[in-house]
Amino acid sequence: MQSIVTYPDGIHAIDSGYGERPHVAAIHLIIDQGRAAVIDTASNASVPRILGALAGLGVAPEAVDWVVLTHIHLDHAGGAGSLMCALPNARLVVHPRGVRHMIDPARLWDGAAAVYGAEQTFRLYGRLAPVEAGRIVPATEGLELPLGQRRLRVLDTPGHARHHITLWDPVARACFTGDVFGVSYRDLDVDGRAFIYPTTTPSQFDPHAMHQSIDRLLALEPDAMYLTHYSRVTEVERLAADLHRLVDTQVAVAQAARGDGVARHVEILAGLEQIVREETARQQWALDEDRALELMRLDLELNAQGLGVWLDSLKMEEVAVA
Repeated sequence: MQSIVTYPDGIHAIDSGYGERPHVAAIHLIIDQGRAAVIDTASNASVPRILGALAGLGVAPEAVDWVVLTHIHLDHAGGAGSLMCALPNARLVVHPRGVRHMIDPARLWDGAAAVYGAEQTFRLYGRLAPVEAGRIVPATEGLELPLGQRRLRVLDTPGHARHHITLWDPVARACFTGDVFGVSYRDLDVDGRAFIYPTTTPSQFDPHAMHQSIDRLLALEPDAMYLTHYSRVTEVERLAADLHRLVDTQVAVAQAARGDGVARHVEILAGLEQIVREETARQQWALDEDRALELMRLDLELNAQGLGVWLDSLKMEEVAVA
């Protein structure tokens, strides 16, 4: 199976090898006039794949100008410190909220361990390497990154996380969306037609902000979106409409759940599984219901956790107002 896919306009996708199956997380390269930017890094184990892809494309490590993190969840940022050690001229671009976590990743690792457990976190990510403060550029709204003959623009796009950005490439008329434009697994494609599903993972899901970010990206009239999970999708208006609908459907499931703690989590998870069953029938996915559920198992578990955290945040706001 190909580990690198080349798209128009100097864009390439590397299969990061993250997870236990292919095409889970993509790392994107943009190459212009011999200069390169890396979008998201996956984990430490993915760094050799990135360096191998650069070598295969004739790009020296010294020619990489930017490493851009759409956000600091470790399936996107876990390899950033190690990769920066191998790219002497690169600067790391990350949301201002994420800067301190790149300088000292201890709390970032602890946060992942709270979700996955310490053993699984170490297996997935190993030890996180820090990045020198002087090599980090805060990804403020509207920041432009020169790359060859193009200028990439940073957009602040919360909803999945408050430290989430999207990178707009005006040459390709494409957005590099991290997780704010959902996940789209190639296993579900039917005759090249992609499908989408929102991700509400812990701990900063905000449905109102996510709706706004989706609409903001749609207003750019992009030809394509490059998702971390997994890579290039088109028919952007159709997918955006599905995202809006499915965000609201997941929120409704969460709000209907009773109690709290484990019982509530189980009820939310059962509701999310039912959504997948309905989407399998509605969209006529390439996988049957059972295989679609298996494919989405981790996503649904994390979505249920994130929805639970969101419900708890609403309760805290109510208490604070009272």
